Amino acid sequence: MQRRIVSFEEGDGRDRRLLGGKGAGLAEMTRLGLPVPSGFIITTEVCNEYYANNKRLPDGLEEEVRDAIHKLEEKSGKKFGGNKSPLLVSVRSGAPISMPGMMDTILNLGLNDDTVEALARESNDPRFAYDAYRRFIQMFGKIVLCIDEKIFADLLDEMKREKGVIYDHELDYESLKELVIKFKNVYKEHGKTFPTDPYQQLMLAIEAVFKSWMGERAVEYRKYYKITPEIAHGTAVNVVTMVFGNLGNDSGTGVVFTRNPESGEKRLYGEFLRNAQGEDVVAGVRTPEPIERLAIEMPKVYEELVAICSKLEKHYREVQDVEFTIERGKLYMLQTRAAKMNAYSMVKTSVDMVNEGLIDKSKAIKRIDVEQIERLLYKQPDPKYDAKPIAKGIGASPGAATGMVVLDTKRAIEFAKNNHNVILVREETKPEDVPAFFKSVGVLTSRGGKTSHAAVVARGMGLPCIVGCSEISIDEEMRVFKANGITIREGEIVTIVGTNGYVYKGSIPLIEPEITNELKQLLSWASELKRLGVRANADTPEGAKLARSYGAKGIGLCRTERMFNASDRLPILVSMILTKDKEERKKHLARLAEFIKNDIKSILTVMEGYPVTIRLLDPPLHEFLPRVDEVEDLPNMRREEILQRYKELEEINPMMGHRGVRLGITYPEIYEYQIRAILDATVELRREGINAIPQIMIPQVGSVEEIRVIKDIFENVKRSIDYDLSFVKFGTMIEVVRACLTAQEIADVVEFFSFGTNDLTQAVFSFSREDVEGKFLPLYIEKGILKYNPFQTLDPAVGKIMKMAIDDGRAKRDLEIGICGEHGGDPSSIDLCHRLGLNYVSASPHRIPIAILAAAQSAIKNG
Repeated sequence: MQRRIVSFEEGDGRDRRLLGGKGAGLAEMTRLGLPVPSGFIITTEVCNEYYANNKRLPDGLEEEVRDAIHKLEEKSGKKFGGNKSPLLVSVRSGAPISMPGMMDTILNLGLNDDTVEALARESNDPRFAYDAYRRFIQMFGKIVLCIDEKIFADLLDEMKREKGVIYDHELDYESLKELVIKFKNVYKEHGKTFPTDPYQQLMLAIEAVFKSWMGERAVEYRKYYKITPEIAHGTAVNVVTMVFGNLGNDSGTGVVFTRNPESGEKRLYGEFLRNAQGEDVVAGVRTPEPIERLAIEMPKVYEELVAICSKLEKHYREVQDVEFTIERGKLYMLQTRAAKMNAYSMVKTSVDMVNEGLIDKSKAIKRIDVEQIERLLYKQPDPKYDAKPIAKGIGASPGAATGMVVLDTKRAIEFAKNNHNVILVREETKPEDVPAFFKSVGVLTSRGGKTSHAAVVARGMGLPCIVGCSEISIDEEMRVFKANGITIREGEIVTIVGTNGYVYKGSIPLIEPEITNELKQLLSWASELKRLGVRANADTPEGAKLARSYGAKGIGLCRTERMFNASDRLPILVSMILTKDKEERKKHLARLAEFIKNDIKSILTVMEGYPVTIRLLDPPLHEFLPRVDEVEDLPNMRREEILQRYKELEEINPMMGHRGVRLGITYPEIYEYQIRAILDATVELRREGINAIPQIMIPQVGSVEEIRVIKDIFENVKRSIDYDLSFVKFGTMIEVVRACLTAQEIADVVEFFSFGTNDLTQAVFSFSREDVEGKFLPLYIEKGILKYNPFQTLDPAVGKIMKMAIDDGRAKRDLEIGICGEHGGDPSSIDLCHRLGLNYVSASPHRIPIAILAAAQSAIKNG
C-alpha cells in the first residue's frame, strides 16, 4: 500500500500529483538545502479515500498522523500540546494544480489555554502569544465549524474602535486576551465547543481541508480553468511547523515573484508586512510595503531572499511565486510555485528566458496559456480623451473595463445573468467571492496590495483589477461608495483601468492595444514549429487587415451574406427575394453583383498572395426580409402580395431547410452572379498586378449531384471570361453528415474540403445551438453528461466523422482540407485538427495568435 504520509525530507518534488504543488515545492526546497520549516504531507490519495469513504477520514490515519507529529517533535525539540516549548503547526491545502486561495488554511494550530501561556513564556511576549491564539480561534471557527467570519471581524473592529487604534497589530496583550474570551463565547452562542485537545484540532483541520476541495470556490475555479479529475484528483494536506512573522519588528511575512508578473521585468516583485502572519498579506487586511523596503530594513535577509529566488528560478526554469516568513531575523521559505502571470508578462518572460539561455523556443511556447493571449489584446483608455479619474488605487491586473457597480457577490452573479457588465466593488475580496469574479468584467477593492487575493486571482484570469484604492469608502447598507466627495450608487457605470489603478465615473473611450514585439517574436517561433496553417474568418477589409497583422496566411471563410447588410444594398436584396420574375431578379442581382465585386476586391487586395475562401450565399432568404409588422408597399408590389410571398418563403425549420446549395440549385442565377462578381474582381486585380487568389466554396452540400450542378455554373462563368482562371479552386463545406459519408464521391468534383463544424456539430448531436445553449446545455455540463460545450470544443464523435471524410476524400485525390467553424480558434480543437492531418484552421481575427500558438503546441506535443 502506498504511504499516506510523507515527510518533506522523503518527498519526491517531481510528484505533484501525489504530493500536491505546495508539498512538492516544500519537499524540493528541502532537498535543495533551503531554509524550510519541518513538516509532512498527507497525500492526495488520502483525499480520494476520504470521498470514497463517504466523507470520513480513513481508518488508521490518526495513528499515522500522531507518528508524524512525534517525528516533528524530535526534530524541533518541542512538544505538541506541551506546557513547555509548545509545537504549533499550520495545516494547508495543496492541489496538484495551483489554485491560489481556493481552499482552506489554518495557522497556529495546537493552541489552547495552557499552550498559549507556555508560548507566552517561551517567546517572552504575551501579546504575540494571544495574537496567535485569537487568530487560531477565528480561523478554526470559520473554516472548521462554519461560523460566519463577519461575527469575529465585527468583534475585532469593535475592539479596535474601543482602544482607539486602526490596525490589528496595535492592539495590546489585554485587548487580545479579552478578544479570545469573546471569540470563545461566539462558539457557545452557536452551540459549538472550542476543542482544547491539539490532536482533535489537527484531525478536524485535516478534514476541513479535504472538504474544501469540493467547496464552491474550488469547484468553480476548476470549472473555469477546465481542471478535470484527470489533471487534479484531490488536494494534499501539508502540516508544517509554525514559524512566526508576528514576533515584532524584526519579524514579518511576504510574497515575492522572481520577476514582475505584470510587466515581466527581471527583478523581484512583491510585498511584505512586518509583525504579521501570512494570511494578512494575501487577505489584504493591511496594506503591505514593497519588497524593496526589506533591503533597507533587513538587508541581510533581503540578500538571502534574492539569492534563494535566483536559485529557485534557475532550478525550475520558470518564474516563481514564493511565500516567506521572517522570525526574529531568520528567513524561512514556506512555498514556491510557478507564478500566475498576465498574458503580457508570460509572453515577455518566455522570450527573455530564451534569450538568457534558460529555456529553448519549444519550452517558451509550451509554457504559454494560449487562452490568455487574447487578453493581450484587451482595450485601454484612449490617450486622446481627457478624463479625470475620481480615485486611484494600485493597478494589479492590466486592461480596462466599463460596467455597472455591484457591491456583493450574489448581486454580481444575478446582474451578470441578465447580461449586465459588472464591476465588482469590495473592501477586500475573499476566496468565496471567486464565483463573482467569473461573472464580472473587472474588480475594484479599497484594501489590499498587489499580492492580495483579488490581485492574484484577477491577474490569473486576465481580469482588469485595482486593489488598495483607499480613496474610496464603501457603504454596503446604503449600496454606495464615495470617492473624494463623489458618490457612486450601485448600478451606476464606472470604468476601471487595471494598468494604472485609475477609476473613472461613467464610460470612457477605450482603444485596442497593438501587438507587442515579444508577442511577434513568439509568434514567429511558433510559425516555425507549427505544421497547421492558420487562416482567418473575415468578411470585411478591416477584419482581413487585422488578421493578416496577427499572422493569418489567408482567409478560410469569407461570408458573402454579410456584404448584403449595408443600407445601400439591403433594399435591392429584399426586392430580389420578393420578386417571382426571373428576369427582374437578374436585374436586382446585377446591381448587387457590383457591390459584391468591389467588396471582394478590397478583401483580396488586403490578402494579396494568400488564398481567400469565399462562401456563396448560405442563409435562408427570409432571414433578409424585414419583420412582418414593418412591411410596407413597394413600387411594384402591394403589401398583401408581399405578405403572401412571406408565407411562401416561411419554413418550419429554416436552418435545415431552403438554404446553401439548395438555394443555388433553386435559383441558379443567385450563385451565377456571385461567382461572376468574384471572378471579375479577380481578373481586374490581376490586371492591376495584384496577386488575388480566391477560392469558391459551396455551403450545405449533402450529395455529389448537388455539387456537380454548381460546378457546371462555375465552369460556364469561368469560360465566359477572357482570362486564365485555372488557379481558382472550387470546393465545398463539409457540414452535412451525408457529405461526410459520401466524401469519396464528392472529392471527384472539388479541390478542397472545409469543415463547417458549427453546423456539423448541430447535425451530429441533433442540437439546435440557439436553443440548447440557453436551456439545458449548462445543466449537461454541470452534471457531467458532457465535459464541455461542443460548440466551443470539438466533440470526439464529430472528430470521428471528420476523420472518415478526410480519409475517404484523400483516398480519391490530394485534397486541401481545413476547418472554418468557430472551433478553429479553440486550442483543444486545434490539437484535434493537427492529429487529423488538416492543412489549416480558420479562426476569428482576434484569435489568430491563439491559433498559431496552439498549432505550435500541438506540433511540439504530437511531433
